[in-house]
Amino acid sequence: MGLIKEPLDVDFYVDSRPITEEDLQAFSDYIKADKIKRAKKLKPARIIIKTKVSDSHMADVR
Repeated sequence: MGLIKEPLDVDFYVDSRPITEEDLQAFSDYIKADKIKRAKKLKPARIIIKTKVSDSHMADVR
């Protein structure tokens, strides 16, 4: 990924405010809800059981 060039004649100002406990809790609740939502969308994995065919069974087939 390359660097993003800053446009000419544009000034960027950043207002660094500390995160409040209320904002942190709201963000945490959002993440939890999103994880639950994504888990519901995922399809359950298929379980494939492989069994060995015995030699005596193969003799009956031939």
